[in-house]
This record gives sequence, C-alpha cells and structure tokens, in this order.
Amino acid sequence: MKDVIIFAIETSCDETSMALVKNGQEVLAMTVLSQMDTHANFGGVVPEIASRMHTENITMVLEDILNQYDFKIQDVDAIAVTYAPGLLGSLLVGVEFAKVLSLVYNKPLIAVNHTMGHIFANQIDNNMTYPLLSLIVSGGHTDLVLMKSPYDIEILGSTIDDAAGEVYDKVARVLGLPYPGGPNIDKLAKHGENTYTLPTPMKDSTYQFSFSGLKSAVINLVHNEEQRGNQIRKNDLACSFQEAVIDELKRKVELALKNIGVKEMILAGGVSANVKLRETLKNLCDKYNVNFHVPPFQYCTDNAAMIGAAAYPLYQKKIFSNFDLNAESSINIQKYIEQLRNQDET
Repeated sequence: MKDVIIFAIETSCDETSMALVKNGQEVLAMTVLSQMDTHANFGGVVPEIASRMHTENITMVLEDILNQYDFKIQDVDAIAVTYAPGLLGSLLVGVEFAKVLSLVYNKPLIAVNHTMGHIFANQIDNNMTYPLLSLIVSGGHTDLVLMKSPYDIEILGSTIDDAAGEVYDKVARVLGLPYPGGPNIDKLAKHGENTYTLPTPMKDSTYQFSFSGLKSAVINLVHNEEQRGNQIRKNDLACSFQEAVIDELKRKVELALKNIGVKEMILAGGVSANVKLRETLKNLCDKYNVNFHVPPFQYCTDNAAMIGAAAYPLYQKKIFSNFDLNAESSINIQKYIEQLRNQDET
C-alpha cells in the first residue's frame, strides 16, 4: 500500500506546532514553538496574547519544518488541523492557515478534534489494540472512554466541574508556584509526605469525576493556615494534593477495569506526563493483566504529531472538510463522534 503522509497543524492553546506523519504512526518531522515563557509572566495563558503570537509564529514554524525535513507541501497527501476544542482565537489561526494550504496545493483538509489527538498520540510508534480503555487527563478534560475501534467511542465518564489539570494549575498558584503548575507540583510532591488531610473528590460508583471540592479544600486550608500565622509545608501539601487526585483517577479506572473486559489501557493528555500517575496506572494495569501504554513525553503535551496520527483514520475513510470549516472552542466528544458517523454514512 502507498504510504500516506499527512501535514498536521496544532494551535489550540499556546503551542504553535507542525508535523509530518507517515501512516498515522511514524513522525518524520515535528516543530513545536511554545509560548510558555511569555504566559508564565501572567500566571497562565492569556487568550489574546496567545492568538497574536500564533499569527506571528506560524510562518516561522512552517519554514523551520521545511528546513528540518526535505519535502514539499505539494507532495503530502492531506492537510490536517486542530479545529476544536481550545482557545477560539488560537484555533482560528491554525484553521485559516490550513485552509490556505489546502486551497493553494489542492490537498484534502482534515479537521481533527484536539482530544482525539491526545488519544492517538498513543498510536505513534505503537499499535493500539481494540477494544481499549482510555483516560484523558489535561487542563481542560478528564474523560474515561471505551474505544471499540479508532473512532467508535463510548464516553463512560467525564468531569462534572474542574478538570484535573486545571486544578493542578490553580493549586500551584495558591502555593506560589510558577506556571505551568502541574510539573512543579509533581516535583515538590516527590520531596514531601502525605500529611495533610484532604477530602476524597467523589465517593460514588459512577465513572464521573469532580475536583472542584478538592481544589476549594486546598485553597481554604492555605488561607486558614496563613490567617493563623502557620507556615505551609509546601512539599507535604503538594504530595497530599497529588495523592488525592491520583487516588481518585485510579479508583475510577479500577472500577472500569473490573466491569469492562479490555486487555489494553492508554493514558492521554498533558497530565499523562506526570510520573506518579504513570507509575500508579502501570501498577494497576499489571494487577489486572492489562497492557498499559502512555505516549513518550514529547507527545504528551500539545503537538502536531498527535493531530497527524488522529487524522490518518479519517483520511482512510475519506472524511474531509470543506472550506467553510470553522473553529469551535468547545465540543462534546460524543457529539463529535456522532457528526463523524453522519459524515461517514453520507
């Protein structure tokens, strides 16, 4: 079979990224230009600044990847781009750029859901085996899904309030840690002990997640200790907080492993870079004789390679977009899958 080369673009938040991906698995080249240092000055991503920087950076990123790998855009098979979910202004920069390339070089345009991109990061240099259980943990998502085939997905549970990654960032801010908060809490937690008593996020038997109560508990604890003139043991609080989050993620995953007969589980999303979470879920999967896979660190955070991997099954089904494609800041995964089914049937 002829190799399929997809040129992918990702601009959903604060990384401008492009990649060349062969057959949905092999990354031929990738460039990621991060705005992290700029947004760190504000304690988080500022949407207006992010979209402006994407506009300034996108042609430089294109030039970099063209120099990095000897290819011409007219030689690729399709142009893929993240169209949702994310920051609307940032998404629009990538979508419009992709539409221009598609028009100029007469290439099919593939619209990719960012969350599906995180899932398919596990396909890079790997073969996902279906059916499988996927836990998506990021700044905007905490979802537990059953995948029966590449785009045949059942949402088992999602967060009913704050996503785990979002709570990591907010707790880090309370502790005076720089942005991004997740990696910094993970570092502190390694040197601390679980000495602070924090609430269990959700004491139920569903697959739903909730972390706002845990976030509020940490904020109130810090505030009350400061009012009493007590010093917060940051390492210990980071450890206690992280243990509470990971224990809840583990509990819901274990419930699914007990109830659903799968032989593979994957971890996806920016928080999948968390070492403690990786180790915990690996040990859990070993207990149930389930194969566990997590992407290499460079494919955990936002990148275009995962978008190229997620676009490949859509290319095979010839699910392409028209030039009226628009960015969407939010979209339910289940709704997105239903839209794809309708496109596939027509």
